[in-house]
Amino acid sequence: MSLFRKSLLALVAAGALLQLSAADPALLNVSYDVTREFYKEYNPLFSAHWKSTNGANVAINQSHGGSSKQVRSVIDGLAADVVTMNGVPDVDQLAKVKLIPADWAKRLPNESVPYTSTILFIVRKGNPKGIKDWSDLVREGVQVVIPNPKTSGNGRYSYLGAWIYALKQPGGDEAKAREFVKKLFANVPVLDTGGRGATTTFAQRGIGDVLLTFENEVALTIKELGEDQVEGVVPSSSILAENPVVWVDKVTKKHGTDALAKAYLEYLYSPAAQELVAKYNFRPIDKTVFAKHSSRFPNIPLYSVPEIFGSWDKAQTAHFSDGGVFDQIYVKQ
Repeated sequence: MSLFRKSLLALVAAGALLQLSAADPALLNVSYDVTREFYKEYNPLFSAHWKSTNGANVAINQSHGGSSKQVRSVIDGLAADVVTMNGVPDVDQLAKVKLIPADWAKRLPNESVPYTSTILFIVRKGNPKGIKDWSDLVREGVQVVIPNPKTSGNGRYSYLGAWIYALKQPGGDEAKAREFVKKLFANVPVLDTGGRGATTTFAQRGIGDVLLTFENEVALTIKELGEDQVEGVVPSSSILAENPVVWVDKVTKKHGTDALAKAYLEYLYSPAAQELVAKYNFRPIDKTVFAKHSSRFPNIPLYSVPEIFGSWDKAQTAHFSDGGVFDQIYVKQ
């Protein structure tokens, strides 16, 4: 065979491989700030599962940012096959513009929540301000770092967690909760748009005495900065952060990825994925897996938003809509 013919056959073979590669399905997962590390490891795990069961490769792309900003990007045209968020209100926004059905939560187990989290505190090494509970966050001279509740699920949970704490105190009521949260946000020097930005403000810019963030971010920050720099604080109670996931019907139908997107989210409930959930300090919903790793999750009362506020829709409208309670109490620093 001539050198020319060998070269031609090689080019044809290469072209065929490129076509096969181009034909591989792809997904875009639009998520919030602090899931980067988890999905970076989950994606290859799912890809291997998909390959073993379907004999096909799959490419998975990620997008991260403040949860509300991410959802706004999807509404504005970012072609997300799946959305993995930290709160129901953001996913509900997709239903309001008909990107997903109104009953989206019923399509996967546990109301489409494969893992949960909560809000804990991070302080400087030695805890120089003696911060032990939510009540310490409103003391004079304590700077608290929290992302903006209007753009960040992290911020919303922190705000509502503080509100719930005040409500649950002896003699607590709506007026006292409002005043408590107002005092807390008077101690917030800067509002970042997302949880990872708030962590950067605290850890790298050195701003604040205490950072409020998700449980998994607490563990990650301590690991990255070192136990000689920061330490975690577990309050007496906190809020249950339910992390819903959904495939975006209008996008998956257009892309032909309905089955793939559904499988990607269903696999989050598998024992292998639930083990990964625990590894990254999210709380598995699989009771067996959670029990196996329960020592890493503080056993404190966790209150859900529907339990305290009636529903996420009521909480969102009352507190975070334009002109809501947060707008009324927050004075820009």
